[in-house]
Amino acid sequence: MSVVLSAVLQAGPLDALLAPLYWFLAIWSDLLFLAGDVTGLEFLEYRFMHRAILVGLCIGVMAPLIGTFLVHRQLALIGDALAHTAFAGVAIGLFLNGVLNLGVSPYLSAVVVAVIAALLIELISEATDAYNDVSMAIVLSTGFALGTVLISLNAGGLAVGINQYLFGNLSTVSAENAAILLVLFAIIVGTIALTRNQLLYVTFDETAAAVSGISVTWYNRVMVMLTALVVVGAMQIMGVILVAAMLVVPVAAAAQMARSFSESLLVSVVLAELAVLLGIGVSYYGEATAGGVIVLVAVAIYVVSVVVGKLQARVREDVTPELGSIDASDANASSD
Repeated sequence: MSVVLSAVLQAGPLDALLAPLYWFLAIWSDLLFLAGDVTGLEFLEYRFMHRAILVGLCIGVMAPLIGTFLVHRQLALIGDALAHTAFAGVAIGLFLNGVLNLGVSPYLSAVVVAVIAALLIELISEATDAYNDVSMAIVLSTGFALGTVLISLNAGGLAVGINQYLFGNLSTVSAENAAILLVLFAIIVGTIALTRNQLLYVTFDETAAAVSGISVTWYNRVMVMLTALVVVGAMQIMGVILVAAMLVVPVAAAAQMARSFSESLLVSVVLAELAVLLGIGVSYYGEATAGGVIVLVAVAIYVVSVVVGKLQARVREDVTPELGSIDASDANASSD
């Protein structure tokens, strides 16, 4: 812990603002070091794995929390659009660092660009009456094109290490990035807690919500901005290419078993956490890309949930008594 705190004292203004979170990260590492001593698990002996596990746990809550609303609103692909746009934000941050030496965190620039892109998706739909998938396609292609152009310029070695943003990397989750994610986590969970009823109303019946006085446009924008924050946070270990999966797959798996919206939220978070923890463990010991393993585990959980859901439906059908046909002679006899 003393090593982390001494590094904070020598850091810049951003690190000074994040100092309480660095302190929390130091305590978190101490706890996982202790857990590693007790369990003998090798991957708990490294600080970068401690940060990766914490980031994964946060993603396991944030992604299905937002994804449940998106799936019910048929906006599952917006995560993919914002992920590719966030990639442009990373490229902008790296470009500014390479050309102007500003010392901008690529993840902070990705947050800004992704939020702007989320609002653009809504504005394009409103201004042109285009379907959401059209505006998402426009923003996705524009963002990714901008990112690839900036990378191709290779200013200051811009292309070096870009794979970590495309595919994610456990070892590159720095203390600063983990602290930024904790801030995003607090914003997302807090906003959902405060606006859950309004978002739920808008999700299932926009017309009735508007009639009741709820600003549908405002809450639509809140939802896409929260999605942008989730995408940037998850990009650290999932990468641009796979980040959208965590918004959709655990939610789809939960839908096979849950019988209400609240139950779907809870089950999707549990399944996402299971996929993240298993994926991180398997990727470490198997020396594979964490994002890909996490998604494969999530898909396997989805397949199992489909089977379990079918079995539950079959059991309910067997338990429910069938109404037999009423014979006319029986009816006449009973009337007599």
